[in-house]
Amino acid sequence: MKEVNPDSSANAIMQYSFLHAFANDGTIDANELAFIEKLALKDGTVDDQERQVLADIFGRLSTTDTAPEVLEEIQHFCHQFQIQI
Repeated sequence: MKEVNPDSSANAIMQYSFLHAFANDGTIDANELAFIEKLALKDGTVDDQERQVLADIFGRLSTTDTAPEVLEEIQHFCHQFQIQI
């Protein structure tokens, strides 16, 4: 079992994505993605809990409804921080 990091931003990321990003239009725009990335990197690293939440969020996105530049940034961020979608 993986250790739970009490300083993880995983819950804040999940809450923000569902209350702000997905709630208004079902996708993530560039500003919303930037805020999610900022939350994930608040402590300078992306922990396992954050990786899992980000993988779940990014996995829900439609490639047809999400702007190509946002998808490209998501791919870059996932590659950089070993997030498996």
